[in-house]
Amino acid sequence: MIISFFCFMGLFVAIGLSSLFKSQGTKKDYYLASGSVSPSLVGLSAIATNNSGYMFIGVIGYIYTTGLASIWLMFGWIAGDFVGSTFVHSRLRKATEKTGQVSYPGILCHWNGESNKSLQRIIAIISLVFLLAYASAQLVAGSKALHVLFDWPIWAGAILGSIMVVLYCMAGGIRASIWTDAAQSIVMIFSMGLLLVVAISSTGGVSVAIEQLDKIDGFLDWFPTDLVLPGLAGGVLFAVSWMFAGLSVIGQPHIMVRFMALNDLKKMRQARLWYYSWFLLFYCMTTGIGLLSRIYLGDIGSFDAELALPTMAQELLPPVLVGLILAGIFAATMSTADSLILSCSAALTHDLLPHSIEDTRLLKVGTALITLAALLWALLNSQSVFSLVIMAWSGLASAFAPLLIFLCLGGRAKEKTYLIAVFVGLASAMLWRYMGWHNAVYEGMAGIIAGLLVLYTPSLFKRLSMQQSVE
Repeated sequence: MIISFFCFMGLFVAIGLSSLFKSQGTKKDYYLASGSVSPSLVGLSAIATNNSGYMFIGVIGYIYTTGLASIWLMFGWIAGDFVGSTFVHSRLRKATEKTGQVSYPGILCHWNGESNKSLQRIIAIISLVFLLAYASAQLVAGSKALHVLFDWPIWAGAILGSIMVVLYCMAGGIRASIWTDAAQSIVMIFSMGLLLVVAISSTGGVSVAIEQLDKIDGFLDWFPTDLVLPGLAGGVLFAVSWMFAGLSVIGQPHIMVRFMALNDLKKMRQARLWYYSWFLLFYCMTTGIGLLSRIYLGDIGSFDAELALPTMAQELLPPVLVGLILAGIFAATMSTADSLILSCSAALTHDLLPHSIEDTRLLKVGTALITLAALLWALLNSQSVFSLVIMAWSGLASAFAPLLIFLCLGGRAKEKTYLIAVFVGLASAMLWRYMGWHNAVYEGMAGIIAGLLVLYTPSLFKRLSMQQSVE
């Protein structure tokens, strides 16, 4: 099992380090791969980054606890993600070329040819905080898997992941991240498919598995029990709120940078096809494994639900294949952690510091420091992976998604209005979470709506006043 695991890890590191031979030694190449990434690599990399340790550890744990009602999370998430991509991805790629910026905050702040420096620094600070939290969650997710299968202490997996990520990130930057993501996405799909087939076969088939799941009280109910509204209305609200979670992907710098690096704007549809094909397949397999884990692991008790996948793999598979599953989990955490760390590095060196840094050696130093900060956060973290990821995801989305939507739809406003929208959106989401309402309705929904209201209310009042003056 250990040999199998380290063979795959060695392969990923080798792929990442090989990107050094194609490096051009410029900042644009380090953070955007010089805009030369093919549609297939963009799609595979984006899905590997999106379907991270949160999916392997957090979502499967959530499904194990909640049951079939968790399927609304999948439907809502993919639908919201798709809606956002229809009008954002191509416009963002076009703005990347037009502005000449290499970071997500830089593009937002120079979208209309302006130079909103205060806004750029505020967005960079928010990015650093939430992306670091997100990166630490990925390191924790990988550590949990190693703890279950190898009985290693939690800190060991976090340190191992940090070392591997920083090696190839410092070697080839975003290109190394994208290349390894593509390889990792293949391992992730294969390992999940393998475990799903073995689990179904071990239960005696699909019909037998459904019969066993039906015996668990409320496990196959279509709607969660803690909805804001009862029945269908509550289920629809639950699904719609998770559509906003899917839409929130446009507020994630570490994912959107993949589409920013596409080699040809006309190939965006191909990139999206790769992305959504793998997304749907991966999420369906994750849901199936999450449901089946309740059969093999029994009722909820003192067991940590977020350890469902590695525990289940250990029970069903021979050691060599358990090593493959562990490699898939670890690949998922690394594919997101490296992207998060590079986005943090870009925010620090390009957006936050007073003078933009061009020397790639200094950029790599920044990457190493960011990795160390994420590691320390992971070692001190006490939150679940699911909770920490959702907090970071919703925070980034609430701050940035309203602004990006507004810009993509042709909106223009003063920097002060942009700043207010960022703060109001973020504050609304965090308040929603603090009040405990996020268990019923995703907090990013409140944050995104609040931010959009700030941006569109002035123009609405202006139109109303113009109509009154005409009358």
